[in-house]
Amino acid sequence: MKTLLKTFLCLLLSTAIAKADGFKGHVYDQKTGEPLIGVTVLLEQTKAVALTGLDGSFEFKKTTPGQYTLVISHLTYKTLTQQITVLEKDNAPVNIYLSERNSKNLSEVVVAANTKASSEKTARKLEQKSAQVMNVVSGQAIEVSPDLTVANVIQRISGVSVERSSNGDGQYAILRGMDKRYNYTLINGVKIPSPDNKYRYVPLDIFPSELLDRLEVYKSLTPNMEGDAIGGAVNMVMKDAPNKLLLNANVATGYSQMVLDKGFTAFDAGGINSKSPYEAHGKNYDAGPKDFATGTLNYHNKNFAPNMVAGLSVGQRFLNDKLGIILAGSFQNNYRSTTSTFYNSSVVETDKYAVITSMVNRQYSEQQQRSGFHGKVDYAFNENNKLSLYSVYMNLQNLQTREGINTNFSNADYNGPAGNAQLSYESRSRKINQQIYNSTLHGDHKIIPGKLKLDWSAVFSSARNEVPDNTTIKLNGIRKNFEETPTTVSGSNRRWERNTDNDIAGYANLTYTAKIAGTKVDFTAGGLYRDKQRSSFFNNYVLKAVNTYGMYGVDFNDYTEIEWDVQNPKGAVANALTYDASEKTTAGYGMFKFKAAELEVTGGVRVEHTNQGYHMLFPRGESRPVGSQIYTDVLPSLNLKYEVAEHQNIRGSYFRSLNRPGFFEIVPGPIVQEEYQERGNPDLKRAIADNLDLRYELFPNHSDQLLVGVFYKRIQDPIENTIKADATRPQDVYYSAGNFGTARNYGLEIDYIKFFSKIGIKTNYTYTNSSITTDKSSRIRDEKGDLRTILVTQTRPLYGQSAHIGNLSLLYKDSNKGWDAQLAAAYTGPRINTVSQFVDNDLWQKGFVQMDLSIEKRIRNHFSIYAKAGNLLNTPTEIFIKGTNSKNADLPGQGEANETLIRKDYYKQTYLLGVRYKL
Repeated sequence: MKTLLKTFLCLLLSTAIAKADGFKGHVYDQKTGEPLIGVTVLLEQTKAVALTGLDGSFEFKKTTPGQYTLVISHLTYKTLTQQITVLEKDNAPVNIYLSERNSKNLSEVVVAANTKASSEKTARKLEQKSAQVMNVVSGQAIEVSPDLTVANVIQRISGVSVERSSNGDGQYAILRGMDKRYNYTLINGVKIPSPDNKYRYVPLDIFPSELLDRLEVYKSLTPNMEGDAIGGAVNMVMKDAPNKLLLNANVATGYSQMVLDKGFTAFDAGGINSKSPYEAHGKNYDAGPKDFATGTLNYHNKNFAPNMVAGLSVGQRFLNDKLGIILAGSFQNNYRSTTSTFYNSSVVETDKYAVITSMVNRQYSEQQQRSGFHGKVDYAFNENNKLSLYSVYMNLQNLQTREGINTNFSNADYNGPAGNAQLSYESRSRKINQQIYNSTLHGDHKIIPGKLKLDWSAVFSSARNEVPDNTTIKLNGIRKNFEETPTTVSGSNRRWERNTDNDIAGYANLTYTAKIAGTKVDFTAGGLYRDKQRSSFFNNYVLKAVNTYGMYGVDFNDYTEIEWDVQNPKGAVANALTYDASEKTTAGYGMFKFKAAELEVTGGVRVEHTNQGYHMLFPRGESRPVGSQIYTDVLPSLNLKYEVAEHQNIRGSYFRSLNRPGFFEIVPGPIVQEEYQERGNPDLKRAIADNLDLRYELFPNHSDQLLVGVFYKRIQDPIENTIKADATRPQDVYYSAGNFGTARNYGLEIDYIKFFSKIGIKTNYTYTNSSITTDKSSRIRDEKGDLRTILVTQTRPLYGQSAHIGNLSLLYKDSNKGWDAQLAAAYTGPRINTVSQFVDNDLWQKGFVQMDLSIEKRIRNHFSIYAKAGNLLNTPTEIFIKGTNSKNADLPGQGEANETLIRKDYYKQTYLLGVRYKL
């Protein structure tokens, strides 16, 4: 791999310094003056052909002096013939200007359906012409990037970092240091629900990136946008019907290096019971051992598990371009493996930092099957009336086994140097199936052309999450003279979880255009109504091995041979995760937009009314099993854009926004998830933020840009999860969401894109600083020598905020020889991973660099082969406490200066090789 990287970098450098005889030139857009990529330039007398590079340049070498004819052609531009004279030397550059076949005005942030909607040119135009602060990744850039999911694509945008899943891939977006809870997700401008069983944020790894025309991140809001985005909003613009026949197909295979090295442990997912005994037979049914299938216990190993990626897109317009149809699908089947070391810890007596109590070595094996399908039909009755019907379905199935060995450091039998310890073995088999569905009927109507227009949307969306028969088995064990042996069965849990989110929503926007003092002003009024209904179900069974089937190697050799006794035959449904919730949102807004000379102004006010409620189906003595929160928010905004010169803007914006509590966060009951307990907080309030932006923009051509901006956020009642002590049993701690005064968040963003003939550089850097002051616990000895817990205040960054994040991508494109390559590195600085109850004991994630590579080679007119490689540096995830306790010094994996290691995960590299067809 190092040799490959050196070869790639040498190729870039050698291309940058190469010189040639003959003559050179550039091809530009006649209207905008922007350089054009991929234009064919034919030297008619010699039949030599050149394609323009990333900066619109072309070159012919060793051309003899004389008269020549150039034929310049491109799919979306009119073919041009131009006569030139080539001298023996000192030839002046040839500048050529092409006019579009069907010129479209991109002054609005609406792109007509055509093959250019996914281009870099469109992305830069949208950023330049938009009313609000935004960043765009084009479909063209997504295709040649190393990224297969939207979650990985979004990390390339300035101000955005991602939270990884257990397999090392991106999962959730953190915008401008604001945790995933502070942003929302759109598909074609319509908000979608979340499959998460407790919160409202959407996992972005469920979306295959190849279905997108582009990815947009809005960093400021206008009144016609929903107001619950303090960090920002993510909009996935899906592929649309093109003017000409579109047929794209690709198929690829590859492998994960960790799977190749460590193997892969699977279980019989086909043997899972989708319903628990409670659901299948009723609440009065007493479950027995035969009600639990053995599929989740049937572990088997694979030495090699290949990955697969496939996609297909077909689209065209018919009936003189009145009817447009697009169908697209994607399927990914990936096998991943992770090695993990996890340390349990606790703060004891008056120690400043935590003491490690045990260490768990884990091996994850995870199969992800990701499929996505979408289709759109649009019809233009005439130039004033258009209708479209769009539907999308996304599915992510995750099959995971987790095998761990826990070493107890607190037990008297522990003797590290002698290799003696008490152990516990834990195996878990889990299937998660997440689905998102959306169907939108949309209409655009020019009631009075040039004066009055109406657009509307009728939306049904659904999100579903199922975790059937989540099975955990625990064994006791012993380590003696460094040899580890399981002994007896400790117990087992079988758990069923399910939740659904159904949204019915309607949007309407009416725009009237008038001239006031010679200036055209758009007045827009509109609103939305959304009825969200959520259902959540949880059921858990506890099993113990019968006495005669408890000894490993004597009574059983694999998990399917264990004979079980059900401890709670009716199951534990009386859980805070068994609840119904609803949320009714009504919003209205008024907005104006005008441009006077070089100043464009977009402003107005939005009013949102929220009625959020819950109903615990099986309360266990909670004082408020039914509750609701009703409130109204007034959200003004103002976006200013001043055109300093052609292709140069200065933007300023202000907007007020909010963040609503998650659904489970206000349900006042406890749940136990993995290693900790969670409780809802019915008194949790929404957060309100005032947001300011200032940005300078330079767009010298269709592909290059320089963006320099600053932002400031003041958040009232920010919501964060912290560890708290039980009021009556202080030794019992739990996670719960709370409001914490006022937080501030400010930063600097720099974006720079520059393309040369065959080389491109994309880089961005973001500095973010946030502060929040909260109460923390500290233990002291009072004057009597008794141990006492006191509260102290501590100021820290917001959860998930990194001070420094950045991206650097090197691109190489040789249109003549059909090469495309990209080397992409993303840096995420240290950030808080978990907020501790105790002062100075927050868990931090160490800063890391992830490097990925993609290469594509065109082999025939419509075919190309491509390769993608991820996590080239094998960057681990490391969680630590900023400080050490001397009691941990001799424990394995500890001892690094000024750090207490809490978790370390390794994923290794992934490789993919495929073929693509594009018509």
